[in-house]
Amino acid sequence: MDTTQILLAITLSVTTIFLIIVGVQVFLLLRELRDVMRRANNIIEGFERVGMGVESGFNEVVGFFSGVKSVFKILDTFKKKKDEK
Repeated sequence: MDTTQILLAITLSVTTIFLIIVGVQVFLLLRELRDVMRRANNIIEGFERVGMGVESGFNEVVGFFSGVKSVFKILDTFKKKKDEK
């Protein structure tokens, strides 16, 4: 074999090995990125559940105060009718 062919074969072999190593590293990086995205998604879903719970509680409090306001309006109406008599 010629020295040029030997150098070309060595260069091709080294390049192939480096590309295999880079491919494996990219694969591992993508797997880790997928795991990180899953964890982030779980955290976001947790915040969403907490937000929905707070919103539900807030709506219940608003409903309670609306009911209290209605009771006071009814009592005020009865008081006005009593005062008119």
